[in-house]
Amino acid sequence: MATTESTINMAVFCDLENVALGVRDARYAQFNIEKVLERLLLKGNIVVKKAYCDWERYKDFKGGMHEAAFELIEIPHIRQSGKNSADIRMVVDALDLCYTKSHIDGFVIISGDSDFSPLVSKLRENNKNVIGVGVKKSTSDLLISNCDEFIFYDDLVRDSRRKPKPARPAAKAPAVKADVKTDHKEDDEKRESKRQEALNLVLETVEAIFNERGERKVWGSMVKQTLRRRKPGFNESYYGFRNFNQLLEEAEKRKLLILEKDQTSGGFIILDFGPEWGSAEAEEAPAAHPAAPTDDLAKATRPEPAPSDPLVNEPS
Repeated sequence: MATTESTINMAVFCDLENVALGVRDARYAQFNIEKVLERLLLKGNIVVKKAYCDWERYKDFKGGMHEAAFELIEIPHIRQSGKNSADIRMVVDALDLCYTKSHIDGFVIISGDSDFSPLVSKLRENNKNVIGVGVKKSTSDLLISNCDEFIFYDDLVRDSRRKPKPARPAAKAPAVKADVKTDHKEDDEKRESKRQEALNLVLETVEAIFNERGERKVWGSMVKQTLRRRKPGFNESYYGFRNFNQLLEEAEKRKLLILEKDQTSGGFIILDFGPEWGSAEAEEAPAAHPAAPTDDLAKATRPEPAPSDPLVNEPS
């Protein structure tokens, strides 16, 4: 039976330095926050986004985090500090939201640092759902076990290399007479291209929801809500459909989805993928991106990065 779940409101806190170093040590391409957000938006709304770092030393990450609408909290690098200032500031801000914003019921900690374990315990003590995100090899087992759920960045990278099979174009109409204007044909091609784009967005979202839940069957309305969280500008009318149900019916017509109509609400339940749907592995080599500073994650405090690192810009 298809299930419905209440949407949760989440606050995301990112220890950028920690996760950037973990991604570098795992030899992945530069940390991509969009991979994390796409996964989180399957679960609910993100109402707060904060990232902590000495942004002078991690300038190459500022653009992506800014585009993702994160508030960039500047934490100056202090050589003699025995404790990472970013950790302290994150804890203070998270607890402040916990005690003052009752509408926030989920907290996401993007870090592998065991120092956040007491924070996680305190948040759960206050009936908050806590999700951790980190790189497998550089994440503390204590932090993993304390969270309600832990998402490994490694899995997000692997999943991003799997692309749903694109929707097949609709069957071509009989050849038109030579005197018909070619711009009509071009209009038809543009219209079909838009429809395929909409179908692909739906298929990607359905696949993500199925994977997240570990089961089939989902309400079409939930797919639309999730799609709009991930793509706020989505509107089915732009792609040539009167409503979302018509878009789902087109997917069924092309044998991409198997639907069941709910007689009470008139909406659709997506039971499974159709026979024309499939997935193919995209052969994707790790991109050449600048490496994060060469700090040692194993140490409690983060030592100085190698001066030769291109991302490090120590003040003169």
